Amino acid sequence: MVFTFAQPRQMRIGGGARQELGDLVRGLGASRPLLVTDRFLEGNGAAAELLAVLEEAGLSPALWAETVPDPTSDSLVSGLAALHEHRADLVIGFGGGSPMDTAKALALLAVQGGTMSDYRAPRRNDGPALPVVAIPTTAGSGSEATQFTIITDSASNEKMLCTGPAFLPAAAVVDFELTLSMPARLTADTGVDALTHAVEAYVSHRANPFSDTLCLAAIAAIGGNLRRVYADGQDRDAREALMLAATQAGIAFSNSSVALVHGMSRPIGAHFHVAHGLSNAMLFPAVTAFSIGSATARYADCARAFGCATDADDDARAAASLVEALGALCRDLAVPTPETFGIDEAEWMATIPTMVQQAIASGSPANNPRIPTPDDIAALYAAIYH
Repeated sequence: MVFTFAQPRQMRIGGGARQELGDLVRGLGASRPLLVTDRFLEGNGAAAELLAVLEEAGLSPALWAETVPDPTSDSLVSGLAALHEHRADLVIGFGGGSPMDTAKALALLAVQGGTMSDYRAPRRNDGPALPVVAIPTTAGSGSEATQFTIITDSASNEKMLCTGPAFLPAAAVVDFELTLSMPARLTADTGVDALTHAVEAYVSHRANPFSDTLCLAAIAAIGGNLRRVYADGQDRDAREALMLAATQAGIAFSNSSVALVHGMSRPIGAHFHVAHGLSNAMLFPAVTAFSIGSATARYADCARAFGCATDADDDARAAASLVEALGALCRDLAVPTPETFGIDEAEWMATIPTMVQQAIASGSPANNPRIPTPDDIAALYAAIYH
């Protein structure tokens, strides 16, 4: 078996790693970075701290803090203008998945032009693009280490999956101290997102031995630490473990792929403005129950890594315990259903045909151990509503 494996060529990992950003950018041969972030990180001083680090290194940075949750093609327009105005030679994505995905999109559009719909899957994007440095502030999306970006088409409201090495950051700064102030809800949602990445990458039809090791390590760390940080956000050891796990899971699914949960999750976010990690959590137990019969041994491995089964359990029992454990985790983390989130039932049911179409078009369901039919996907959407 021959497989391709890619990750950022540099990663600075550990508490305080953000202080090395200037040295890292200079080492990449850049002098005019554009820091792409959101209003929250501008307002709390975190962006100013990074700008100071860059300036102290003799660089000429600029700030664009207009990223939005679930970035859209329209939201990129002013960012691209800011990038050209500054004559940026590198883009820094600072924040959760949305600022990092925005930075990746801007880096490609700056060089190649067009609109993001030109680059959506199944097209593979090999480049060229400006170099990107990704700095996550949540332990979840893994975008700092992936060759993907997700941008919603403003015209069709479709969350477009865009893939290829052009979107792989040149470098990542993984500093868990940036997550210490995350509220419990965001901690839970991003933690489940990382867990979904790891499990789906492990059971995907495109799994490989290299990504497998990262998946199991991430699953074990999330199983042992997510509830801890949900209860106590200042638990530094647990925060550090989760941050590393999220990056490991990101590298894994970037080289293996996600599957049905993610394929179904993106349309929920696009149509009902549910945070990505939360929409994953809404789906995770039901989709896992749907899938385990087609990859029982692989799901059993995940269960043992998560800590809800042991080597004494046979694969069938271990796999079943994973479904039970995911349900319990979602209850402990107060994950709502679409109904309790406040989505109107009639609107949900009416949107299912469109969500099914968009889920299939993303390509992710084809990586699932049990490849679903459109009717299967529709039934799963209906089943998770209540």
